[in-house]
This record gives sequence, structure tokens and C-alpha cells, in this order.
Amino acid sequence: MAETGNPISPPVLRGAIIQLIEELGIVVPNIVPFQYNPASMTRELKPWNPFEVDQAKRGTQSPMVQPYDPEETYKLSLELDATDDLEDGDPIAIATGVASRIAAIQKLTAPSQGLIGDLIGSAQALAGGVQKQAARPSVPICLLVMGPGLIVPVRVTTLSIEIKEFTPALFPHMAQVQMELRVLTPEVFKCKATAATELAIAAYDFTRLGENALAIANFANALKAARSMLPF
Repeated sequence: MAETGNPISPPVLRGAIIQLIEELGIVVPNIVPFQYNPASMTRELKPWNPFEVDQAKRGTQSPMVQPYDPEETYKLSLELDATDDLEDGDPIAIATGVASRIAAIQKLTAPSQGLIGDLIGSAQALAGGVQKQAARPSVPICLLVMGPGLIVPVRVTTLSIEIKEFTPALFPHMAQVQMELRVLTPEVFKCKATAATELAIAAYDFTRLGENALAIANFANALKAARSMLPF
């Protein structure tokens, strides 16, 4: 939680991206908390479009059919600043500014064989040993967490880092990170069931349950609006 400085104001939850790294069948969460919550976030929903289907090959599609969940993406901007950590005497910030935060964010896009597997692979590469050929490298599943109302599995599809100020040692002192995240629906996990995929599906279903509950709660407002539209 982040404190606001006002003793009567409620604590502010801090958003984060959590990597679900699997190690020997156990999920080890790698939490990358946001130093500052984004000031704004864009959510884009792209429903499946039946009018884009070749009608000659697949037959006529109902204009209301929706066989898949809409493609959902989030775009957000994160501000990184070492000033507060420097004032607190943080040794990592003193030595490298916000480089460690940037490295943690970059790690979200890198393939991983688990914490131990990555360590062994790096050691083998450093020693010049022959590394075992992986079947297909993959990135761990991530969860975007923005409070209890939004916890969804995502894949980082775009990452842009702008360094705005450097330390005397030329480490980044201030930076802005632009991210685009693609929400992963339960359908994409059907081919592989693991502890991480089960947790991802549970998070997705929990968030959708909350959205459906809010939609039902708004039904009362809809009835009021409908009455105001009637002439009697």
C-alpha cells in the first residue's frame, strides 16, 4: 500500500504485475510493483467481427454471433523516479538509480525456465558449456493487478522505455515506461494445464464475476433511466 500523507485519507493500493514462474511444479510469484500507479489506463475491447469472415467459404454468419471473448488490451504508462529512494538512502537506488526497476520490467518479456533453470543456463553460458536445447522457449504468465476489481492474466506485447534523466554514473535516474498488455482468455490455456494456468484462469473468472455483479447492480439505475424516458 502507498501512503497519501493525510492521516484521515484511506491507504492507496499499489498496482503490480505478477509473473507466475513455475519451479518444480510450484508457482513462485515474481512481483513487480508499480512505483507510482498510472495516472490513466486505456482498455480496448475488440469483439469478433462476423462481417470480416469470408461468407463464400464458411457460409452466412449471424450478425449477432460471438463465438469468442473479445480481444482485450490495456495500455498504460509508468513513471519511474529514483528521487524518493535516494532521499531514503536506498543503496540500490544510490548505485544504479531506477535501473533495477527497468530490469524487472524487461524480465516480463524474456523467456524463462524457472529461477533455478535460468540460473543454471546463465552459469553454463558464462562457463562456455553446451546448453540443453529447449523445446520451445516461453515467457511466464503474468497477472495485471489493479486492486481487487481487476486481476487478469496478460502477455506483454509492447514495451517502450524512455530514459529522461541519468545519474552521474549514467544509470537511469528517471524514466517513463509505455506498456501494452494483451489479456489471455481461458481458451488459450486449453492446450497446457499447469498450476500457473489454473491460477490464471481463476483470476480471469474472478474478475469477470465481479464485472457481472457490477452490471447487475447497475440494473436499478437502468430502470430509473427507462422510467424517465417514458412519456407517462
